Order: sequence, then C-alpha cells, then structure tokens
Amino acid sequence: MRDSVRPRNDPAQYDDLADQWWEPSGGFAALHWLAASRAEHIPPAAEPGALLVDLACGGGLMAPHAARLGYRHVGVDLGFEGLRTARGHGVLPVRGSVLAVPLADGCTDVVVAGEILEHVEDDVAVLAECARLLRPGGVLVLDALAATRIGRFLTITVAERLPGGPPPGIHDPALFVDRGRLLAAADRLGLDLRLVGLRPSLRDAVAWRLGRRGGVRMKPIRSTAVVFAGYGRKR
Repeated sequence: MRDSVRPRNDPAQYDDLADQWWEPSGGFAALHWLAASRAEHIPPAAEPGALLVDLACGGGLMAPHAARLGYRHVGVDLGFEGLRTARGHGVLPVRGSVLAVPLADGCTDVVVAGEILEHVEDDVAVLAECARLLRPGGVLVLDALAATRIGRFLTITVAERLPGGPPPGIHDPALFVDRGRLLAAADRLGLDLRLVGLRPSLRDAVAWRLGRRGGVRMKPIRSTAVVFAGYGRKR
C-alpha cells in the first residue's frame, strides 16, 4: 500500500506502484505516451546487434519500441522491482545509478534518458554519462520537466490531480531542469542537442479517458516551458 507520508521524489514510490507499470490507465499512463514519442526520434538499428541503453528504464516501457526498431535493449535502474518487470518484457537489466552507469565508454548506438533529469540532484552529470556511453554519431533522446513557474504549476498543482497525470509526490519541483544550463553542458560534452516542447493531444486525452483510445499522442509545440524533449547526436 502506498505510504502517504513519503517525501517528494522518493524512489520507493516506484516500488509502491510496481504493479501499474504496464497498466495503460494506471499511475504510469503518461510514461507509455512518452515512450511512444521517444521512439519516433530513434532511427532503425543500422546493423544486427545495435545497442540501445535505456537509463532509469523502470518497468521497461521502451521495450516494444526498441524491439520493433531492431535494437538490443539494455535497461539501467536502481529499482529492483522495475528491473524485474523490464526483464519480463525482454530488457537486459543492469542495476546501477544513472550518475555512474556500469557500462563501457562508447558502447551504445542510442541512449534514452526519459523522465530522469528532474529526479536527480545533478542533471548535468547524467548528461555526461549519456555522452560517455554514446559512440560518435550515436543518438540521444531525452525528456524532462522545465524549471519554470508555469512548469511547476501545471505539472504539480494541475497534473497531479488529472487522470493520466503523474502520481502525487513523484516529482520534486526543486529538481526541475534549467534548459539553458542543459544546452550549454551538452555543447561542452560534444552533443548536438535541440529541445522541443511536448504536450498531450487534447482530443486523444478525452478519447483515452472515455475508453476509446489505448494511449495519447504527444504533440510537439514551440514552447519548452513545461514538458520538453531533447534530440541529439554525439559529435
């Protein structure tokens, strides 16, 4: 049972909700939508055995997309329950911190860092690990929450009360991401990175709520002030 007194951003919350990873209308519904959005920006594997490293993979929601695109899918996470679920969906699980990933330099063709930067004290250190893991020319796909007033209001005050929104307390707004700092760090690390805003399709969200759709498309928008994605390559 969920402990209502857990502090915000407590990783144990993911264990509380472990049975909901693959429930399309459960507490992680929006993560299914984001996983599908990430996959749209990952090229098909160029050769057999190409590797995709999925940081903070949770229950492995990228698994069907990685398989469809032809990648071996390695998931890195600290949570045992999430990794066990991910393994059941074909992910090769690696238990470890996204701040010190136990994989070799230049080992992977793709790094996915979805919904993790706003959960760590040092988001630039995670970005540095992404750069270290990627081979030259490798692809980086990330998404995160922006450190803005409107971002904090919509993702905490509003979204935590909406169906499909994040489980209450799963985020700490003090950790939301400074986009300028992120882009500057990416450049220093040899990553060509562009940011794009995201929002759920309102029409899809209504149809999903009424049980007429299995998921909701994430639509690109100009503003990166709330939810944003980053797409890039290692130089």
